[in-house]
Amino acid sequence: MASSTEWDLESLASGTSSSPSSCDEDEVNARVSPDWAKYRGRIEHRGYRLDTVRDVKDYYRHHCNKIEKEGLHLYLSGYHRALARSDEDALCRDVGLREGLFRATRCLDGTKVMVKAVHRDSRELDIVRYLSAPAQQRDPTNHCIPILDLIDAPQDDLCFIVMEEWSANMFPEAPASLGCLMESLRHCMEHIAFMHRHRIAHLDISPRNFLTDYNGRYACIDYELSRRVDEISCPRILYSRGTEIPPEAERGQLSNPFMIDVWALGVLIFRACELAELHVPELMRLAKPMLHGNPDKRPSAASALKEFQRIQATMRTTLHGRHISP
Repeated sequence: MASSTEWDLESLASGTSSSPSSCDEDEVNARVSPDWAKYRGRIEHRGYRLDTVRDVKDYYRHHCNKIEKEGLHLYLSGYHRALARSDEDALCRDVGLREGLFRATRCLDGTKVMVKAVHRDSRELDIVRYLSAPAQQRDPTNHCIPILDLIDAPQDDLCFIVMEEWSANMFPEAPASLGCLMESLRHCMEHIAFMHRHRIAHLDISPRNFLTDYNGRYACIDYELSRRVDEISCPRILYSRGTEIPPEAERGQLSNPFMIDVWALGVLIFRACELAELHVPELMRLAKPMLHGNPDKRPSAASALKEFQRIQATMRTTLHGRHISP
């Protein structure tokens, strides 16, 4: 059985075997719903066991206290579906997950992971390969979710991205500390500025796409809509699929993809403050120009990050001993 540590990271920098130009772009970038049972053995051979009925039952019992006593199983479709199955070893995809995702366990140590199926010629796989290549991994401002493995299924033009499973809740409880809020936003803003330096727009920035391991680390996921942007022409795009739609896109105008990200990042600052149940005037002032109705008057992600760093440094000197991690 091959462990994920045997995975050749250098291979991430190379492309897939077929050319995207030979495929319909909409088709290769659409979500896929594979027959997971067909790939169960291949995935297990690489050291990951897809969740079974038994695993789903255990997951919900662990995360939802008194699930059966309080009748919660009637409202949790994933748990209810597992209860209806008699074969404990049968594969059981949690229907609470987005299409194309399957929860799994790393056989080596029992770590819970997430497996995502994508087309081999998709923009998402291309960008995940790039962000996970050794040169990019060494950059401390790259906060892409740790990618553990890429499992190729060339006969079906599929690839399975294996990543660590972190929590989608930005804060373990509310109200959150100011330090926790600032650290979460620092990771978010650093990663988007990092992506823009590498001419990549994320195009679906939202709290649900920044996860945490509750050990001080935050990471970005879901590069499904992301795309590389030509350095010279910086083409405008029609945009309507992301979580946060800026006004120019709502009007149907061709939009600067980087300014779409800046708008969404400004919204994220507001939403993070709401989730943390904190009012931070400095952050409100930071977000305001990022939400300018004219995209040409919004700051770049790099400029917004620089201003955020200034705010964070000022807070360190004025909070009288309350430490915010650098």
